[in-house]
Amino acid sequence: MYSLSSSVQPQVTVPLSHLINALHSLKGSVSCSSSVKPQHRETASEKDLHITEPSWTLRDLGLTDLGVGQLHELVDSLLPYVNHKVSSLPSRARLHPWKNSYLSTHSFFHNKYGFSVAKTGGISPVMCRQNPSPLQAVCSDLKIWPMRVQTRGFKTLKSKTRRLQGGFDRTVDTDTFTPSFMKGFLTRDKGQDVETLDRLLKNKNIPDGHHDAFKTGFAEGFLKAQALTQKTQESLRRTRLILLVLLLVGLYGLSKTPFLSVRFRTTSGLDSAVDPVHMKNVTFEHVKGVDEAKHELQEVVEFLRNPQKFTVLGGKLPKGILLVGPPGTGKTLLARAVAGEADVPFYYASGSEFDEMFVGVGASRIRNLFREAKGNAPCVIFIDELDSVGGKRIESPMHPYSRQTINQLLAEMDGFKPNEGVIIIGATNFPEALDNALIRPGRFDMQVTVPRPDVKGRTEILKWYLKKIKVDPAVEAEIIARGTVGFSGAELENLVNQSALKAAVDGKDMVTMKELEFAKDKILMGPERRSAEIDKKNKVITAYHESGHAIIAYYTKDAMPINKATIMPRGPTLGHVSMLPENDRWSETRAQLLAQMDVSMGGRVAEELIFGNENITTGASSDFDSATKIAKMMVTRFGMSEKLGVMTYTDVAKQSPETQAAIEQEVRAILKDSYERARSLLKSRAKEHKNLAEALLRYETLDAKEIQMVLEGKTLAGR
Repeated sequence: MYSLSSSVQPQVTVPLSHLINALHSLKGSVSCSSSVKPQHRETASEKDLHITEPSWTLRDLGLTDLGVGQLHELVDSLLPYVNHKVSSLPSRARLHPWKNSYLSTHSFFHNKYGFSVAKTGGISPVMCRQNPSPLQAVCSDLKIWPMRVQTRGFKTLKSKTRRLQGGFDRTVDTDTFTPSFMKGFLTRDKGQDVETLDRLLKNKNIPDGHHDAFKTGFAEGFLKAQALTQKTQESLRRTRLILLVLLLVGLYGLSKTPFLSVRFRTTSGLDSAVDPVHMKNVTFEHVKGVDEAKHELQEVVEFLRNPQKFTVLGGKLPKGILLVGPPGTGKTLLARAVAGEADVPFYYASGSEFDEMFVGVGASRIRNLFREAKGNAPCVIFIDELDSVGGKRIESPMHPYSRQTINQLLAEMDGFKPNEGVIIIGATNFPEALDNALIRPGRFDMQVTVPRPDVKGRTEILKWYLKKIKVDPAVEAEIIARGTVGFSGAELENLVNQSALKAAVDGKDMVTMKELEFAKDKILMGPERRSAEIDKKNKVITAYHESGHAIIAYYTKDAMPINKATIMPRGPTLGHVSMLPENDRWSETRAQLLAQMDVSMGGRVAEELIFGNENITTGASSDFDSATKIAKMMVTRFGMSEKLGVMTYTDVAKQSPETQAAIEQEVRAILKDSYERARSLLKSRAKEHKNLAEALLRYETLDAKEIQMVLEGKTLAGR
């Protein structure tokens, strides 16, 4: 706040509001001088800014009654720093005492009011105002010393209302300093002048007689345009609705096609119903070759048929039955037969169905499966490939939720009520991979082994499948069964199917032994390579090689009977002699093992005797492998060596060097003795050897009866 100095006489009444307004007018004024320009700065042109300010005199302020001395005291009180002598100013400053300074000072107060609290010590280069302010006019009348007036003359985009409120108005050309990107924002609200219909008639110079027609046409056009716009909007709305429906249908189709996109799953899909299957057409009569397994499962069938028979005595059957065996032995067929015999619903699930990328899906499916089964008890739940869902639990940070499915399975099996009527049958090829908690008593506590069928079982299976095709009555299933040692039920079914396809290709009306033998050889040794071009020399070597095997097998007492000899290439072999055991061998004698070694040596011995030591071939490599394996097993596992005795050597590499040398020496002795026996036998049967080789070169393939006829010196009738 400012106050008047005590030097002002009290009897003088001065309207202070006028002085205050005069001082405050300096704050809102913006001016530039064009008469005097600074030497070090460029200023705006006078044409750009026009300032209109009120001009007051002493009479307007009511100060005419004051004397000169009193006025000087008043001004000194208001502006105490104006006490410089005129003589101290330059001559140019005396001519124009009021200047505008555009130099920034050290304080905001000095910039705003033009002076600091302390008195200034000098005069800076100034610029003259075009129109003096009221205070300048007053001081000019009073002949007051020149003073500095600070003016803030910044260009701003003030609205017209604010400019009028500030006490002045000016016209500013905004295009000279408004950026181009701002012009759109400043002018976008300016609408175009709306032209009325009457003004349009006047501007277009339409005659008075046509005014009504013009107005009618204008109204009709407006209505048609409005109707067209409404029709277009409705069409757009219909198009958007159709596109939305198509989009939803497309997303639903992708969710049902897993190979096109990731399948979308919802919680409702996890709780979908599981439909049972009724196995009325599958019974134990359809299961062949596993009589022991059928006998054990018969107890389960009786329990499902008449559970009171077991509950009266207080006994209870196991909740779970685990079927263990190689692939293709009929585990799934057995489970279906159990449900078919008992005439109860059959729930099938594969272990891989419970493996999902989403957490909790497998456990939810387990719960759903058992909930449905309990609602339809008595029934059978069959889980195939149980090892994929019931494998050993591991602690892995990479799979923190991997145990949820098996934990849920364990909880469901343990939560059954006694004799609830739900039997769980699991099948696996790897029982050692199952979790120990799954096979404990109370869960899968009954284990049934389903082995490969023996010769009797293979005969039954072959007869069962041969009934389904057109077969020659002369076909003997026992002979095919003897030559398919180690075949499972699924492999025997495939053999019968391959023989039927071969008969159809050859144009025959029924399947004969020839097609069955062809299918067996194809499965065991691969398809025939009739396109392979083998020269005559290699054919002769192959014929004598295979004849050597056949001669040793035919004239050795403990060797297996011959089934067939051929020089037709199959797979990696150029020929082979197949043996046909009379029965399945559960154990073998030392004489039988030595006979097998002698038969293996027959091929190389024949090449050496017929073609000489320099012309032996590599065709006996597989024969030597099998002979060496038998000799090593006799020494290290079977205790059939007189030198090493009845001691087994499971890992020869861990034995002492002396023991290893003794084992190797004994194996060599056994192989050498076998080679000499085969050599001696072939020398004594040289004529039969030659006749059999020539027959193979002529007919390529000979069966057991034909080989016998050739060795007896008879001719092959019908060939």
